[in-house]
Amino acid sequence: EGYRMLSADYSQIELRIMAHYSQDPSLIEAFRHGEDIHRRTAAEVAGIGLDQVTDEQRARAKAVNFGIIYGSSAFGLAQQLGIAAGEAQETIDAYFARYAGVGRFLEETKEQARKDGYVRTLLGRRRYLPDLGSRNRALRQAAERMATNTVIQGTAADLIKKAMVEVDRGMREAGLDARMILQVHDELVLETRESCREALAKLVRERMEGVARLDVPLTVDLGVGASWREAH
Repeated sequence: EGYRMLSADYSQIELRIMAHYSQDPSLIEAFRHGEDIHRRTAAEVAGIGLDQVTDEQRARAKAVNFGIIYGSSAFGLAQQLGIAAGEAQETIDAYFARYAGVGRFLEETKEQARKDGYVRTLLGRRRYLPDLGSRNRALRQAAERMATNTVIQGTAADLIKKAMVEVDRGMREAGLDARMILQVHDELVLETRESCREALAKLVRERMEGVARLDVPLTVDLGVGASWREAH
């Protein structure tokens, strides 16, 4: 009674980290201008205007955007989208033709990992990948996916953990009647007294968005409600 749930969710943090690492000008421009990245990708790959992108094309672009991060194959993407493998491969090829910086980053990351035997996240955490030198093709390819995944997803994990520390410190310093309840992937869930809600929302946004200095802005979506569902 008298309290509300506050949901604070990083917006597309993995794609923003990808833009930072890849230095791809199209991705950086899209995020700096606050564009819908999936709509932008659909338009870029299809060579059409943003206003011409259909919901289906946007959904496909979203699957490709995240599939690139997770190392999806043409076969995996085809199954996800319900299209032929050949069409999925054409979509992936078109993506890399348009976002050359992403392809370069992925290849350079794998090559550096082979030399070092490990990869690093933005904050320096290491993951060792001995299977990069395996003669077993399946093990080697899995390790290559882990190499790129770790840099992107591991950095996202670094940032949300750092954000938790900063938000907790900020709440204590401000003496807010609020507490952090849960971390869910790229989201923090808090409980706050109604009278503290606005102050907490401002603090959480500032601390989460200021947790690292990337070449694209970090943005946080906030929601409030009597339940976690309502806060979304």
